[in-house]
Amino acid sequence: MYVGFLLSEPHAVSCRRLGEVMNISHDSVNRFLNRESYDGEDLFNEVKPLINLNGGTLSVDDSVLDKPYATYIAFIGYFWSGKHHASVQGINLVTMYYTDIEGNHYPVNFRVVDKSENKTKNDYFLEMLAELLSWGLNPAMVTGDSWYGCAKNLKAIRNYGLGFMFAIKSNRTLSIDKGVWQQVQTLDIPENGKTVWLKEYGNVKLFRTQLKDQLRHYVVYLPDEEKFAEFHRAEFNSEHAKHWQIEQYHRTIKQVCNIENFQVRAKQATRNHLFASIFAYVQLQRLTTIEAIKNCYQVRRDLFSNVVRSFISECVFTTNSLNPSFAPVVNA
Repeated sequence: MYVGFLLSEPHAVSCRRLGEVMNISHDSVNRFLNRESYDGEDLFNEVKPLINLNGGTLSVDDSVLDKPYATYIAFIGYFWSGKHHASVQGINLVTMYYTDIEGNHYPVNFRVVDKSENKTKNDYFLEMLAELLSWGLNPAMVTGDSWYGCAKNLKAIRNYGLGFMFAIKSNRTLSIDKGVWQQVQTLDIPENGKTVWLKEYGNVKLFRTQLKDQLRHYVVYLPDEEKFAEFHRAEFNSEHAKHWQIEQYHRTIKQVCNIENFQVRAKQATRNHLFASIFAYVQLQRLTTIEAIKNCYQVRRDLFSNVVRSFISECVFTTNSLNPSFAPVVNA
């Protein structure tokens, strides 16, 4: 019921509003949010039957849920936002997103950054990766942006026997000739990448892309030496496109699943609301996969079509006083 409410309510997401719509006590909705306990394993168990667990691409990224006027809500803090290009007040959600070899893609684990735990986003990433592997997920690649591309994370992924593709900062230090260190932004990089030695890590293949006027750099590693040698621009573009799915996921949960809109304060209630929003996305993505809908935006877009059509037909067209009396109505 709560998931359906998140997918359909256009504005007032609150326990009271759901109580009004479903003719139930708003206290029962509040008790549900404060009583239940959902976590990343619950999300994975829901998604597990929908994906091929072997050989896919596992991506990590975080997103700030804007709460500029909140003061007493749990998990509130100041976090860097790529959307605003500034540190803003909100809740920081870290997600692991999986794309299987058939192209099916879903979120598979998540964390809400809790500053009282004294953990970094990289700590959460390593925890979630270890959990997913213990639950039976067997990806071939792990991808992420430069925040997660530190040497510690790259070594951990390599030790699991997995490949990776991570963005790195333009001032990251690497070497082509032994003993000669350079910043990545100073190098000439061919279209199909260049094998280099990344400081504090080891051999990787370096790629450069350009988004508008911004240059971006990525390092790639594969445990299979033959596949690593044959990893060129086409393979890079394929992995980059898979990683982009997590960006679309962030946009959808904000625009369609009401993840930023809630009026509870306690930790458990807030976490359960966030889980319900992510689960709402899973349901939309499942409907898209089986072609019941074209995309995740269709349900919200079509939901009020009949209401709007009826209002226009029955209300506006009968309001003759709005038509000008000094000139005929023009059929635009």
